[in-house]
Amino acid sequence: EVQLQASGGGLVQDGGSLRLSCAASGFTFANYAIAWFRQVPGKEREGVSCIGRSADFKYYQDPVKGRFNISRDNEKNMVYLQMSNLKPEDTAVYYCAAVRSEQCTFLPLYDYWGQGTQVTVSS
Repeated sequence: EVQLQASGGGLVQDGGSLRLSCAASGFTFANYAIAWFRQVPGKEREGVSCIGRSADFKYYQDPVKGRFNISRDNEKNMVYLQMSNLKPEDTAVYYCAAVRSEQCTFLPLYDYWGQGTQVTVSS
């Protein structure tokens, strides 16, 4: 059974930090690019950051550049999103997703999706 389990969300103050984790199982993780998306009620899901299957390629959307860092551990089948200097506008449900590809994309064309973890940043 394919699973993507996102965790690490929570409530943090403006300027704080969180590290999200995404645990993958049921597929050959090293063959998949991974992305983090986020969604707030009433808005479309948007890409935040993504990483190619070999970690040679990392991309960030402009609102999070310089504050978020994505990494992966292919030995542990894990992807991480270190979020620093969090802002209230980062409040959303964060999802990890996997696509069988060397490169990643911010288009929602992913094969597998996790269940999401809530991040709330208070002002």
